Amino acid sequence: MKKPLVILTGPTAVGKTKASIGLAKAIGGEIISADSMQVYKQMDIGSAKIKPSEMDGIPHYLVDILEPDEEFHVVLFQQMAKQAIQKIYEKGKIPILVGGTGFYIQAVLYDIDFSENEKDTSYREELEKLAQTKGAEYLHDRLREVDEKSAQDIHANNVKRVIRALEYFHQTGEKISEHNEEQRKKVSPYNFSYFVLNDERAHLYEKINLRVDQMINEGLVREVQSLKEKGYTRDMVSMQGLGYKEMLDYLDNKCSLEEAVEIIKRDTRHFAKRQITWFKRESDVTWIDKKEYDYNEERILKAMLQELKERGIINEYNNG
Repeated sequence: MKKPLVILTGPTAVGKTKASIGLAKAIGGEIISADSMQVYKQMDIGSAKIKPSEMDGIPHYLVDILEPDEEFHVVLFQQMAKQAIQKIYEKGKIPILVGGTGFYIQAVLYDIDFSENEKDTSYREELEKLAQTKGAEYLHDRLREVDEKSAQDIHANNVKRVIRALEYFHQTGEKISEHNEEQRKKVSPYNFSYFVLNDERAHLYEKINLRVDQMINEGLVREVQSLKEKGYTRDMVSMQGLGYKEMLDYLDNKCSLEEAVEIIKRDTRHFAKRQITWFKRESDVTWIDKKEYDYNEERILKAMLQELKERGIINEYNNG
């Protein structure tokens, strides 16, 4: 019998954190963060990291475990997430994968094999040098030449994923976009429910703008200043995260604070749009449109619990 796995995802600022706590309490679940930024210590405000007081006693995995100069990527995430899932099963609980990084979720859900990409790193190093000397746009243009679909899906600033897509094409002669489509057709080793929390675009964008203002009020500038003073630089994976690179530009006098804030808002809105596009391509997904439930948390939770019962994920595995 396949073991249970619950996924709760959706675009940034949609309200995943609050919904995930309610769900975990209702089903006897524990939460694994599927977020590429919340894994880093000292990066709390810009990553909208869940606060210990918000966890409400629910254990969280893959939050606050790496230093900002450590590299985090999908292969490492997959390894850590699988270890966390095993620990949660041993406690007799249900793992809930929560976060907005769709590729990370896919890697765990379908147990994607990345071993072939780890053999030779010389081409990757060559691409990293090109990114430094010729810039992110140059690499992105190279990707567009060989895999237009990936170039549409991956933002030019996401140098890490652009490099991975170029490296994959170099190693296999296959487009990574086609490879990802194939992986989506794999059968999951889990009995899973994949919830995508969503909202109407205008309302979501308003929440994104408010969240960025809140980050500034909570001290995002001080957070990035402190990281900079400790020697963390913009060429680190962590410091390329949304909100961090823009604040570095402000602190390096490349733009005003107002300009940096507007760029963060704009790029976060674009990021949310790309997230939704990704989730729309995933198969066997349950969309939860918050407006249809009148933004009522209890009704949303009830709908998710009903789905979990229908799939045999609760009642069968827990007391809830």
